[in-house]
Amino acid sequence: MKNELSRAYIALAIVSFFWGTTYIASRIGAQHMPGLFMAGIRQFLSGLILVSFFLAKGYSLPNKEVMKKISIQGIFLLCFANGFLTWSLEYISSGLAAIIAALVPLFVTVFSIWLSKRTRVSRLMILGMVIGLGGVVTIFYDYLGQIHNKSFVFGVGLALLSTLSWSFGTVYSSKQKLSIAILFAVGLQMLFAGVVILIVCGLTGKYVNLADTGQASWFALLYLIFFGSLLTYSAYAFAISKLPPAQVSIYAYINPIVAVGLGWLLLQEKMNANMLLGTMITLGGVWLVNRESKKLKTKRHNL
Repeated sequence: MKNELSRAYIALAIVSFFWGTTYIASRIGAQHMPGLFMAGIRQFLSGLILVSFFLAKGYSLPNKEVMKKISIQGIFLLCFANGFLTWSLEYISSGLAAIIAALVPLFVTVFSIWLSKRTRVSRLMILGMVIGLGGVVTIFYDYLGQIHNKSFVFGVGLALLSTLSWSFGTVYSSKQKLSIAILFAVGLQMLFAGVVILIVCGLTGKYVNLADTGQASWFALLYLIFFGSLLTYSAYAFAISKLPPAQVSIYAYINPIVAVGLGWLLLQEKMNANMLLGTMITLGGVWLVNRESKKLKTKRHNL
């Protein structure tokens, strides 16, 4: 049990760092091809690799009931959440997208309370989330001057819808105990989501010839497939199956720090004292949420 928990915390650390880097890769790719199309290609190829691996090892496709649960997870976590977020990066910076996604812990808590009366949230955990949100708001303040730009507002709207979908999908997934290997389920989620997104892209004309997109977009896509999906999404699926949703969702506080920092270094995106202050406030919220999550879990085990 201890060994499994240790692996879950390592998986959460991977998610916290590497998903921050994927905002940069997605932003680069979304400047050369439609973001929704890039998300579809990413999920389809990642899913194809994982599913092919498990089928080659002799695994069989799950029954209809399991496939239904996997499909619902894929719709909320990948079609809506990842699809909309990647699409939003056509209009807003990678750092801002990550900052909006930092609202995940708050929405996860709301959905957890709504879907399960047994969910316990302490006052200090709520305080930690509010502090973390305060850090996000501090960072967001610098973007208020763009509020009259319709494309900017559309991008922010997409990112918010993505955050809501991801939060609901996180809580839903944590309550579904699938009877198949976690990574096989992840691969099926990705493959299903990739097919759905690519069909939508085909019907709406949101696609391009990949051969014409340039070297930068290819590197971005490959990074997203291997580090964003095969490594990090798999780590996320493992973490959410072993740890409480509210605890797993703290990765959303770390991602903006990584994304804003790398966006400044690699893409010359905005970075100033206000953002650094917001980062410090956010980290304080992360520490408090994490501490309270562990305390609540210890109390439940001792009952």
